[in-house]
This record gives sequence, C-alpha cells and structure tokens, in this order.
Amino acid sequence: MTHFEQELSALKNMLLTMASHAETAVRHAVDAVVNRDYDLALRVRNADAVIDRFEIEVDETAIRLLAKAPLAGDLRLIAVTMKISQNLERVGDEATKIAKRARDLSQEPPLKFLVPIPQLADLALQLLHTALDAFVNQDATTARALIPRDKQVDALNKDIHRQLAEQMIHDADTVTRCLNLMVVAKSLERIADHAKNVAEEVVYLCEAEDIRHAGKTKSDLAPTDGAAPP
Repeated sequence: MTHFEQELSALKNMLLTMASHAETAVRHAVDAVVNRDYDLALRVRNADAVIDRFEIEVDETAIRLLAKAPLAGDLRLIAVTMKISQNLERVGDEATKIAKRARDLSQEPPLKFLVPIPQLADLALQLLHTALDAFVNQDATTARALIPRDKQVDALNKDIHRQLAEQMIHDADTVTRCLNLMVVAKSLERIADHAKNVAEEVVYLCEAEDIRHAGKTKSDLAPTDGAAPP
C-alpha cells in the first residue's frame, strides 16, 4: 500500500470505530429506558462527547486527504466518509435524547402495558448496521435495498404514538410518561433516517449517482402555503 492508501484505510477504520460507539450508545440508551436504569442513562450522556470528538477527527483527517486524493473515486470516498460521520454524530445526539428520557422515566412507575420500544430500536439499528456494512463492502445493491425498509420503522413509530395517545386519553396521570416514550420512539425513527442517509451515500460512492431526492413525488415538492409551484 502507498502512504496515501494507508491514510485512507486509517480514515475508514476511524469512521467504523465511531460507528461502533454510536451503535453502543443507542443500545445502552434503550436498555436504560427498558430497565429503568438511571446510572446507565448518565453514562450514555457522557459517551456522546467521545462521538463528537470522533467527528472532528474524521473531518480533520478527511480534509487533509482531500488535497492528496489522485482519483475521483478517492475524492468520493473521502467526501462520503465525512457525510457518514455527520450522520453518526447525529445518531449519538439521538441516543443522548433517549438517555435523558430514560432518566425521567426511571423516576416514575412503569406503564401497565408494554410499548414496543425494543422492537423499534432493533429495526433502526439493523438498518444502521446494514448501511455501514454496505459502506465497508462498497455494496450499492444492499444499500439500495435498505432504503425502502425505512418505512417499517415509520409505521411502527406511528403505531407506538397511536397507542400512547390513546393511553393519555384514558389516564391523564400517564401523560408525562407517554410523552417521554413518544420522544424515545421519534428519536429511534430519526436514527433509521440517518441509516437511510448512509445508504444513499454508499450508492453515491459506488455509482457516482446522487439519489437523495430521487424518491420524492410532486406532492412532496409542492409548497405548503397554498401558493402555486414555481
């Protein structure tokens, strides 16, 4: 390997280490919610600083390598690494939000029915892990196949919100707990969105095609204030 290739490999390894920290933070945050573990929730908050430092290191290394990249493929890889790093940092932020709600929930009695937060977390983390595997293997086919699976997470998140809204109507004493769980579910849905973003970046890396807005319909692009589209 040339010196540049070694540096590029080190950049990828740094990103994957960051990804491991982000995934662990999410799992610990969800465990803190499920097990009502206040101390674990505090540790997740402290771990966010580590993820933030990784983002800075990835960016600094990537910017230095951009000046050395001899090929278009290398330029795409470096740019994609920076974008994936941004998404991973936001995954860490969502883990911190979940941990904050876990601290609040641990101070109150649990609800009398099971909310499928663990199932939602598993779906979101499966998407994130698959997207990162696609990046490592530069597998555009897997990345493209992942993108529509985000709708499963959206559907479960909506179902959880419906269950919690019905619970708040029937028992006003549970409103605070239900709202906290709604925030947890929304954060997990956003983590799945970040996984989808990573998959779209993998497609760009492999095929030099930007598909980030390819799935939008005319109704998605229409103005919301009643004005005619340009």
